[in-house]
Amino acid sequence: MNVSEHEHEAARGLPEPLPAGERLLWQGAPAWRVLAVEALHVRKFALYFALLLAWRAADALQAGAGVTGALWSAAGVLPLALLALALLAGFAWLVARTTVYTVTDRRVVMRIGVVLSVTFNLPYSTIESASLRLRGDGHGDIALVLSGRDRIAWLHLWPHARAWQLRRPQPLLRALPEARRVAQTIADALAGAAAQASSPVPAAADSVPGQIGLPTTRPLAA
Repeated sequence: MNVSEHEHEAARGLPEPLPAGERLLWQGAPAWRVLAVEALHVRKFALYFALLLAWRAADALQAGAGVTGALWSAAGVLPLALLALALLAGFAWLVARTTVYTVTDRRVVMRIGVVLSVTFNLPYSTIESASLRLRGDGHGDIALVLSGRDRIAWLHLWPHARAWQLRRPQPLLRALPEARRVAQTIADALAGAAAQASSPVPAAADSVPGQIGLPTTRPLAA
């Protein structure tokens, strides 16, 4: 990643330095190829365009155009199909390039956005549960269920939002390599935060507030 794009950050993916005592456990980003397939449905669009090309060719053959004419008829749609697929793949690459997921022992931070960069701060006190969807190649998604009245608009999260959860949007760490290990890290951190919350020892003065924070919303530098 070009450092100049987010040179305003105190640390990669974070608008401010970590408070004293807070530990960085993991940091990463989506795999753009997996993101293109799972979030932007590139394969489904490719299948649609393949069927469209076949239909154009078959229709031309039925009209008596001959094999050459049928191929030329189908070829007329090909540039548009390739352009659409390239745009989807390019957008997936940009999403992955501008996204940073951060897991500490106190919170999950999501820096997302291609044109407008937004950072969501999710302390563990606002996370009710987390679930893992694992794929055969080791990539996976981790959905975070927010507790109480805490909400983030689905459109503000997309494509980092669980599908069909519009009424109660769930932030989603998408297309993660080694997703099982990341999920275990979050599970351990959630358990540790819950144990600390039940402890009679008062929280430190610099601890993360127990509410969703949106510390920064900004356009990326050119």
